[in-house]
Amino acid sequence: MTASAPETDAALPEEFVRIARHFRPLAGPGALGLSDDAAVFAPPPGRELVVSADAMVQGVHFLPDDPPDLVARKLLRTNLSDLAAMGAAPLGYLLTVSVPRGTPDAWFAAFAAGLAADQAEFAIPLLGGDTTSTPGPVSLSLTIIGTVAPGAALRRNGARPGDGIWVTGTIGDGALGLLAAQGALEDPDGYLAGRYRLPRPRLALGQRLAGIAHAAMDISDGLVQDLGHLCRASGVGATIEATLVPLSKAAARADRLPLCLTGGDDYELLLAVPPGAESALAAAAQATGIPVTRIGAVASGAAEVRVIGHDGAPLALSRGGWSHFG
Repeated sequence: MTASAPETDAALPEEFVRIARHFRPLAGPGALGLSDDAAVFAPPPGRELVVSADAMVQGVHFLPDDPPDLVARKLLRTNLSDLAAMGAAPLGYLLTVSVPRGTPDAWFAAFAAGLAADQAEFAIPLLGGDTTSTPGPVSLSLTIIGTVAPGAALRRNGARPGDGIWVTGTIGDGALGLLAAQGALEDPDGYLAGRYRLPRPRLALGQRLAGIAHAAMDISDGLVQDLGHLCRASGVGATIEATLVPLSKAAARADRLPLCLTGGDDYELLLAVPPGAESALAAAAQATGIPVTRIGAVASGAAEVRVIGHDGAPLALSRGGWSHFG
């Protein structure tokens, strides 16, 4: 994503005009005005880098008629959620935008405006990237860079038998929100669709979890499936109680518990926390204004997730969560 600064708009190909017009104002100092082939920056002294990348494709991760500003913000926020799960603070990001030929300039203007809004909210600059045309749907990719204190990054592999399983916020709103956005579920106030289109990365809490959580990850592909990933990484099993899983009022009204447990797009944090650290977790949650709920426990044994239903019996689920290839 480069645009030569000295030239006038009339002398530049359209791609570079758009980069200069819409993306250069988003660039941080390390981006060098988006006029070179790469960014140059130094991480803060005494910090380790944390790097993650995610892609979003129209028709898979967002709807064709979703507003471009919200698409941009969802792209950035889903990546920020990965930083939150590692306990990292944001430093900058790289962006790749592939759109069909003929995409109007107004789309780019709205997309960049969405990025600008969240850059201001989360204090993170654009460092560079690329723009291309594609014969297919809009395809977006973002690589995010954060920092943590040495050795402080939260991992999936640290859960231990006896740890409590905790989640932030409410579960299931994203999956239900997709149905609402598609017109397949009543959503009179737009709350559920809003949760689908605009995740809430839990950065403030994530950065306070070092020394509190044994393991952490964000919930993107469904609570049950993602907890399974954490269990396999840690070599443990887990049991969660469906009655303890926090639901929003809108999700409770929808009465679709299996979908809430497996649907994905929550972007809440999933934590394994030892009993002795629960008071510290509660203090961190109160300080950041982010609610946390204990929903189960880690156990020794096979890396499996058991869900106990309202009647005390195991709850049979037709799937564990979302998969792009299954």
